[in-house]
Amino acid sequence: MVSDQVPKMVTSTEEAEAETENFALDGSVDLRGRPVLRAKTGGIKACSFIVGYEFCERLAFGGIWANLVIYLTSKLHEGTVSASRNVTNWTGVMWIIPIFGAYIADTHWGRYWTFLVFAFVYIVGIGLLTLAVSLTSLRPPACPSGEGCEKASGLQIGIFYLALYLLAVGAGGTKPNISTFGADQFDEFHPKEKSHKNHFFNWWMFTIFLGTLFGKTFLIYIEDNVSWGVSYGVITAALITSVIIFLIGTPFYRHKIRAGSPLKRMAKVFMRVVTNWKVKVPSDPSKLYEVDSKEYVARGRYPIAHTSVLRILDKAAIKSDENSASKVCTVTEVEEAKLLVGLLPVWLASIIPSTMITQAGTLFVKQAETLDRHVGSSFQFPAASATAFLTLSMLITTVVYDRLLVPFLRRYTGNPKGITALQRMGAGILIQVFVMIVAMVVEMKRLDVIKEHGLANQKKATVPRSIFTLIPQFALMGMADALVDIGKIDFFYDQAPESMQSLGTSLYTSSHGVGAFMSSVLLTAVSNISARGGRKGWILNNLNASHLDYYYAFLAVLLFLNFMFFLFVSYMYVYKREITDSLGKDSEKAIEILAVNIKCDVDVMGTQSKSK
Repeated sequence: MVSDQVPKMVTSTEEAEAETENFALDGSVDLRGRPVLRAKTGGIKACSFIVGYEFCERLAFGGIWANLVIYLTSKLHEGTVSASRNVTNWTGVMWIIPIFGAYIADTHWGRYWTFLVFAFVYIVGIGLLTLAVSLTSLRPPACPSGEGCEKASGLQIGIFYLALYLLAVGAGGTKPNISTFGADQFDEFHPKEKSHKNHFFNWWMFTIFLGTLFGKTFLIYIEDNVSWGVSYGVITAALITSVIIFLIGTPFYRHKIRAGSPLKRMAKVFMRVVTNWKVKVPSDPSKLYEVDSKEYVARGRYPIAHTSVLRILDKAAIKSDENSASKVCTVTEVEEAKLLVGLLPVWLASIIPSTMITQAGTLFVKQAETLDRHVGSSFQFPAASATAFLTLSMLITTVVYDRLLVPFLRRYTGNPKGITALQRMGAGILIQVFVMIVAMVVEMKRLDVIKEHGLANQKKATVPRSIFTLIPQFALMGMADALVDIGKIDFFYDQAPESMQSLGTSLYTSSHGVGAFMSSVLLTAVSNISARGGRKGWILNNLNASHLDYYYAFLAVLLFLNFMFFLFVSYMYVYKREITDSLGKDSEKAIEILAVNIKCDVDVMGTQSKSK
């Protein structure tokens, strides 16, 4: 009988740890729901199978996104404003859909299966996009002069954008889950693995930046000098290979037990608050309803200690005589809601910085296209590859930060990560202000050269000024993005409730999505408003006659105002407690219970295997 296999109750924390020292203590299981051995699963070994996909996906995104505005204007004959708007809209959808992918993973399929299903959709999308750019029947005739060009047909546009938005849907299921799945491979209760986890997002983003760099250089060179079809074919092959490698690593992965619908639990909290609206919150938090911490640990979850923020939500945990335990919310459920609500102001403050990132892939690239791109007498630098300076700056900043700044700052702050995620984001946002100031000055110089040579009315004219004069704005933008992006994904993953970390990571992606839409709205609004009354607008199809310097000045002011808002939000934010703090006085007992659960599961598995 299985019940005969249950071991005696462990009598001390030391004995419990000795019993289970070979198993992950964070509740991780394998694909069949069984406890996992620490030495044989997770850690850097498991991540090595996961990171390949993220490299290839970023390779794809870098090769497509950086040159997309060029393809739309030169191959599909769209105008500058229209093409820039379409790029930012597509980018926005790609970054917002992860909210739904995160919900599916946390509630229904888990991160592993959600990733695999949507990775297949991504591959279908890139395959269709490869056909769209390869077949001449799927694009209008070439138009070297740039004047009076034939527009793409409805079918041509439909197939191209269908492929693009299939990519967006695929990314919606992979983006919030692949990075979270990677972080899940490290046990919070093991000091060495916890240390690795503190550095995980630095090196995860380093891989992303490296893949993007290859996309913006190698693939864009192929697009400009060989063919778009060959470049996208390379992307398709790389993605298929990366998914195969991911599947090979399946035996080594750790999985988190799903805790049910996070949105349903949050809705329950808000409904109980409404029901208890007239009930006074007790001054003593111990009077709020909560189950024993051992019950959470037994289910592979952990309690969250009560906090004094957003006390109005504590009304959901007030148990009256009429309320049954099934109706009242626990303190942990209330604190989960508090954590997610507390993330929203930071999310709002991160939207404007996300709009700045889209400038590098649209207007910065169009600027580069107007400049002298020759290196020597024979080689011409692809305009879209100018964004490689941004990515290279990201790579350098990430390495310098992780290897030099973190150890230095740790001595003074005592923080294992050097500084907090919010401090890191704030530094990046401040640098973005200077990026726009530098971009404004560089553009003023470009316009001076245009005026001097009388090129304002010549749309296709090459401005006799080197493309490398754009390096400062690209390099500074890369430095800012490395600080903001890594800080942001680290913050939203770390500060989200343990059972909602895919949803937390989707807040990172959705800030990019809303930021891209905001960029599109700003671009359209400024273009239309600045052209009122018969005036020449700031942003025209002919950049040589435009005034991007005015637009960049406007963005610098907007960024500075957002920076002040971010400082206020950061000052008011209360960080989530560590898991061990949440367990409180029951932490030793909780570990003992977890040890017994693991050993029971292991003994049951042994019994079942013998019976076979």
